[in-house]
Amino acid sequence: MKPMSNQPLKIFIVEDNDWYNRLLVHNLSLNPDYQIESFFSGRDCLDQLHQEPDVITLDYRLPDMSGIEVLRRIKQENKDIQVILISEQNDIEVVVELLKEGAYDYIVKTNDIRERLHNTIQNIQKHIGLQHEITALRKEIQKKYVFSNTIIGESDVMKNIHDLINKALTTNINVSISGETGTGKELVAKAIHYNSNRKSQPFVAVNVSAIPSELVESELFGHEKGAFTGASFQRKGKFEEADGGTLFLDEIAEMDIAFQAKLLRALQEKEITRVGSNKDIQVNCRIIIATNKNLSQEVKKGNFRQDLYYRLMGLPIELPPLRERDKDALILAKYFMTTFCEENNLPPKKISAGARKKILGHPFPGNIRELKSVIELAVTLSDSEEISEADILFSSEEFLENEIPGDLTLKEYEQRIVFSYLSKYNNDVKLVAKKLNIGTATIYRMLKSAKSAPTPVSK
Repeated sequence: MKPMSNQPLKIFIVEDNDWYNRLLVHNLSLNPDYQIESFFSGRDCLDQLHQEPDVITLDYRLPDMSGIEVLRRIKQENKDIQVILISEQNDIEVVVELLKEGAYDYIVKTNDIRERLHNTIQNIQKHIGLQHEITALRKEIQKKYVFSNTIIGESDVMKNIHDLINKALTTNINVSISGETGTGKELVAKAIHYNSNRKSQPFVAVNVSAIPSELVESELFGHEKGAFTGASFQRKGKFEEADGGTLFLDEIAEMDIAFQAKLLRALQEKEITRVGSNKDIQVNCRIIIATNKNLSQEVKKGNFRQDLYYRLMGLPIELPPLRERDKDALILAKYFMTTFCEENNLPPKKISAGARKKILGHPFPGNIRELKSVIELAVTLSDSEEISEADILFSSEEFLENEIPGDLTLKEYEQRIVFSYLSKYNNDVKLVAKKLNIGTATIYRMLKSAKSAPTPVSK
């Protein structure tokens, strides 16, 4: 696809009838945003495809080549060129065949062709604009996942991980990522995708554990209209969505064993079949899997097919827990602190010596995800330019140590519930807010109030 620019829409008109050719040129030239060039044969048009037109109006019957033959050649040369077939006949079978070959529209030569052609090209302009927006968005995402900015850490164990990820970038080998919850498995998968030769194609993530076993085939392979109760329209599956790019299967160990044989076939044959269809669809996507379980042990337990295990393993990358990464916790803490301050228009802060010591002394059972939550909470609670030891809170117990004894007020009961949920969900304020159906601002106010409250005196 050509880069977005302010240049006019380039349109080729291919029509062997001299009068009709001049009619189409005249009508389209009335729009100053169109750059028109006309041809009288399919060969002349094909010879000029290096000019990269945006749209080609193509007569179905040409003296040297058939319209469908020219269409196929155009699509082979540049699939992004939108082709509008124009013909005197209205044969539905021909229309269906041309649309299957990639034609954008089929217009019959009638008195209202000027309006129909104008509307079709306007729709194409909107489509091209949307594609440009998608391309720009993907470029922004690629910048976000620049390797050096995503996989952060200087420990020896992380340097080994960097080496493995670099090896994954040079080929299309499948990658299997293992590690405890919160170690950044999806982040590594995205870093591999957006730094590989597939970076301009889709990255599609699927959490296998979140899909009911009876729906996993439809979710991954898609389904035809009427394939089952509730299938009111045709739907592409995740494999088709990821075609040309990367399909990330998270929590792969949770996949129903009854479906694993079908997944194995799809990987071996590089084709899938939608539910309710007999037609095989070719797919080309890289597979990256992730799990917090030991897959080889799952094979021994009979929960995972051995043949599928060997097909998926590819290049194994085992992410270490944060407690085994030396002082990476401090490097990550500074990164999360700086990012959170920038995103919330807060002045930059520092981490005090006491806070650093407290961070390094914590085992972080929730790994990087827990650290990120702790640091964002600390920045919110901090009243100075420096995050203190008191701002680093790992559980609700630190809030409740000085709780007023005896009966509690309604407000205090609310605080106890919120702090209990924060402890349960590793201080993930957004998740707790969703679970309790309250605003994040309410939680932050409670935290601020609990931190600043005077130590109660027992009577």
